[in-house]
Order: sequence, then structure tokens, then C-alpha cells
Amino acid sequence: MFARHQASLFDIADVPTIEPLGGALTRTELGAGAWLDTCPSWLRGSAGLFDELLRSVPWRRERRPMYDRVVDVPRLVCYYPDGIALPHPLLTELRDALSRHYAPELGERFTTAGLCCYRDGSDSVAWHGDTAGRGADTDTMVAIVSLGAARPLLLRPRGGGAASLRYPQGHGDLLVMGGSCQRTWEHCVPKTAQPIGPRISVQFRPRGVR
Repeated sequence: MFARHQASLFDIADVPTIEPLGGALTRTELGAGAWLDTCPSWLRGSAGLFDELLRSVPWRRERRPMYDRVVDVPRLVCYYPDGIALPHPLLTELRDALSRHYAPELGERFTTAGLCCYRDGSDSVAWHGDTAGRGADTDTMVAIVSLGAARPLLLRPRGGGAASLRYPQGHGDLLVMGGSCQRTWEHCVPKTAQPIGPRISVQFRPRGVR
């Protein structure tokens, strides 16, 4: 099911370590109230968590209508709503650490987790914003922790055009989209013809944001 994964030499550790967020984040102001925080290797020693999630999460294949046909979604997914235990205690630690840091700015905690598995370079997610819930008309945050092989996450202002920002994400990297970002910007993970191992994206969101 999965391409071969080669762990990063910088991502191998006996005990996973979550870096303190206070001075580790770099914020990029995107305009119109949108911003982006990044923290490379926020979770150090993430290879063990990646391997366990790859094996144990009940991954689902989804199909959805597109124009006049129904197509396979090009990635595997699993969603953990508010009140449902996450599949690994380290994910709970990550969610709680994000909530402690961002709750004063966000006004609430992160409560849900959506997991996506990109099995190889043919898996992807198209341009979109997380606007299926409150993000359609309310400032919010989406925090993404990436595990496994690095894939570029691209961003562009909503309305189309070429990508204007590119962030390779993998091996415990953290990227947080905040403010109006879901309404005023779009993001995607494009396909690639390059040989690439699997990546797991863990998206932490507040209640009612999808």
C-alpha cells in the first residue's frame, strides 16, 4: 500500500521531544488579517510516531463527485472529532501544547484532528481553504504537523494564479495558518513524479472548523 519510507537522519531519536513554541515560531504576515507560523522539526524524533500511525490508524479511502463522475480521493483519511480519543498519546500532547500556546490568541482550544496519508507522489490535495465550517466567515486557526517524507505545501491568495509561497513539510515540521487565512488564501499539496515516500499530515482544528 505504501512506498518505502526513509527516515531523516535529523528525525531519529530514542525519545520524541516537542520543542517549546515560545521562541521557535516564525510568523509571516500575509495581509488582510491572514498569517502563517512555521516551526521546522517541532517534534524531534517523530519517526516512531509516523511508523505507528501508518500501521494502526484505520485509514479510509474516500470517493467524491467531480463533474459528471465519482472519483477516488487521492489520499487516505481518518477524522477524530471532538471528544474522541486520538490514536496515539503523543498526538494528544501535541494538541495540548498547541492549545496552551495559541488559546490566548485564538480564544479557544484545538479539539479535533484530521489525518491524511499521502502514500506516494501520486497522492495530493487540490487548492482549497478550510471553509466547510466556521472558517467560512470567522477568523480561526489550522495547525498542521507533518510526519514522514517531506512534501511541499503551497499557498496562494484566493482567486487563483500561481503559488506564491512554498513550504516543504515533513519529519515533525509544524505549520499554523491563522487569522483570515482560510478565507483569503488557498493551500495545496501537489502531485510529483519524483520518487517519494509516504507522508502523514495531522491537522488540528477548533470545534466547528473543517
